[in-house]
Amino acid sequence: MTLTLTVHRATDQIGGNCIELRSGDERLILDVGRPLDAPKDATGLIPSTLDVTRPATILISHPHQDHYGLLEEAPAHWSVRCGEPTRRLMVITANVTGRTIPQAIEPWSTGVAFNIGPFQVTPMLTDHSAFDAHMLLIEAQGRRVLYSGDFRRHGRKSTLVECLMRAPPEDLDVLLMEGTNLGSDKPCVTESDLEGRFVELFRKTSGRVFVAWSAQNVDRTVTLYRACLKTGRTLVIDLYTAEVMEMLAEFGRLPAPGWRQVKVVMTAGLRRRYGGVDGDVFAERMAKLGMSAAALEQPDEPFVVMTRPSLIRDFVRKGVVPTSDDAWCWSQWRGYLNAPDGAAVKQWFDAAGSRADHIHTSGHASTSDLREFANAINPKTLVPIHGVKWDENQEGFPPITRLKDGEPLAL
Repeated sequence: MTLTLTVHRATDQIGGNCIELRSGDERLILDVGRPLDAPKDATGLIPSTLDVTRPATILISHPHQDHYGLLEEAPAHWSVRCGEPTRRLMVITANVTGRTIPQAIEPWSTGVAFNIGPFQVTPMLTDHSAFDAHMLLIEAQGRRVLYSGDFRRHGRKSTLVECLMRAPPEDLDVLLMEGTNLGSDKPCVTESDLEGRFVELFRKTSGRVFVAWSAQNVDRTVTLYRACLKTGRTLVIDLYTAEVMEMLAEFGRLPAPGWRQVKVVMTAGLRRRYGGVDGDVFAERMAKLGMSAAALEQPDEPFVVMTRPSLIRDFVRKGVVPTSDDAWCWSQWRGYLNAPDGAAVKQWFDAAGSRADHIHTSGHASTSDLREFANAINPKTLVPIHGVKWDENQEGFPPITRLKDGEPLAL
């Protein structure tokens, strides 16, 4: 029986991953990602080449929307497997955004192989800006496929990638590998390097420091907290970030509500989103550990304040206004500053004359790290995905099989 690989979407774009492995009547779908360029309310985004009339099991590599965001469009009777932290992060994000996840989700255990029909799947924790990101080793019909998901070698879990490179799976037929940063100059420094830069910024700023970062970029939250401890500042996070960090506390020693130099700012916008009995209970509990946005005007305590447009609206209502003594830092991909949300943040601080900085590192491997990783893994062939520069940057990689979206490959 033949094992067939089809990349339904992601052969020539970043994000929106949807990849199928089929053996007979059994199918695995590796991620069902929402395309990054899809309009916010767009529907009907499942690739037309993916047959949704037949059963399948979806494997979610990590909790970023460009890898799981179309679960709500996938058949409700399909099975879904992922890590337990990923499951929880997807659920709380759905609750806050008003979206739904119709499928039953069964968590896997990192490093423990499991079987689905003829497939054996081994999830392997990796280094990425998303918490609980996994690579997937899939074996069937005497073939072995490694799906990289999204990964890097410069985060706080880089040793996971290094260990895999030193002892890769033997006799690997296919490496499905992302190439987000291929041919780009995005910063790929370590989180420790960023920590030092934040410490410097915090020390030279007499006022508050406002930082825009993703709540689910747990590495960045850890980096900011460590920099706060070194400089005597207090990290102020919102309700959503507080829930993320509290929920993940059992999976690692992570800064959470109630920790020294961590405060939760209680804003009206997020309080409304945490409606319902469970949400109200959580919000009330956080209120005991938190502070009003108005308290951010206290001159005697230096704050590092989480910032985004929805929070800014609530800050303004409480009289919080940046000044020239404050600094603001964009700690995300610089390209997002060109989007409406990013532009709104920049405008708020520019109008006040606040010092600007950009302190960030990519969640994806650099071009050189991609090459080193691929050669260390040493597959018989590499199938490029999740990138837009593969055609002009193939030199130095193992043999490449270039597919088009929807094109099947018999292994």
